[in-house]
Amino acid sequence: MTDLLEFVAIALLVLTLPGTLYLALLPLAGSLPATHPAAGALPGRVAILVPAHNEAAGIRRTLDNLLAIAHADGNTDVVVIADNCSDGTAAIARTAGARVLERHDATRRGKGYALDHAFTLLAAEDHVAYVVIDADSIAAGNLLASLRRHFAGGAPALQARYTVLNGDAAPRTRLAEIALAAFNVLRPRGRDRLGLSAGILGNGFALRREVLEKVPYTATSVVEDLEYHLRLVAAGIRVGFADDTEIRGDMPTGEQGSRAQRVRWEGGRLRILAEHGSALAAAILRGKWRFLDPLADLLLLPLAYHVVLLLAALALLIPLTPPLAGVAGFSVASLLIVALHILAAMRVARLPWSRLWSLANVPGYLLWKLRMLATTLAGAARSSAWIRTDRTGS
Repeated sequence: MTDLLEFVAIALLVLTLPGTLYLALLPLAGSLPATHPAAGALPGRVAILVPAHNEAAGIRRTLDNLLAIAHADGNTDVVVIADNCSDGTAAIARTAGARVLERHDATRRGKGYALDHAFTLLAAEDHVAYVVIDADSIAAGNLLASLRRHFAGGAPALQARYTVLNGDAAPRTRLAEIALAAFNVLRPRGRDRLGLSAGILGNGFALRREVLEKVPYTATSVVEDLEYHLRLVAAGIRVGFADDTEIRGDMPTGEQGSRAQRVRWEGGRLRILAEHGSALAAAILRGKWRFLDPLADLLLLPLAYHVVLLLAALALLIPLTPPLAGVAGFSVASLLIVALHILAAMRVARLPWSRLWSLANVPGYLLWKLRMLATTLAGAARSSAWIRTDRTGS
């Protein structure tokens, strides 16, 4: 029995080792000095694309924000893709002053299809770059100025900071604020400092016209942003990180919306790992080192599951000490690395340290994630209908 416990504990640590090393590296890399783009700005017409599916309840707030930014820039269009909408999204967008592209397709449904539709139609026009903003988000006033500077500095594609707008709404959103500080700020910042591709987060990313001509946006999975980023890496295109501007989006406050969002995000990532993991590993073995970071990112489990596995390993090892004290110590060190990662994320995202009290909800959150593990695995489908996330407390 002792041998079995030892084997299981070590197997769990081996499973988490790539993620632990990745979590240790990124806070160090994220602390390196930023490289600021040269003075100047990309000239020409820009399009802000807002993919929307039944967003009538809140899209006006987003459009008022984006239209004000576009007006200040003086050479930017705000374009709403009303995709398979059954509400007043299109009418509200037109009333607000945005250009509207309506799309109806009962079989090809999803954000990826909506974006590909817009990029294809707009290709005949003279836009030099495109920015994608979700319909539940607010952008910083310097968004376009920042992106134009980074583009002028040579970046072919960019990702802005993507953080939480309603962090004070509920315990769930406070935890989400910390989680996105790690996933959407610290990690892309660390990759960028290392000269790697920062990644695309689905909201607040921007592409030069030439990028779309080389790599069309034909990604259609439930995590189309991750899928498209892998195609950019394969094409040798690096996404830069615009650390000086920000997009903030609403997170769901209730059980139903949170569950649906997590199943979509995490199940989709697992599906991408299953479909592309072996090909990425094979490319690395052939000396294509640019695929190492995307594979490491996919191998890193969501922090909740990563922590659960480390705690399980530690619980199995404690009765086996002192002979395995060193292995148990490694488990403790791995948990400390996770804690360091969270603290570093809060620092670079400029979150108030009072948010640490939110971590008192972590045990309940871990149990919630374990209860929905089977649903997450079942939701790891390549394509799915675009269902608007319920962001209310229901």
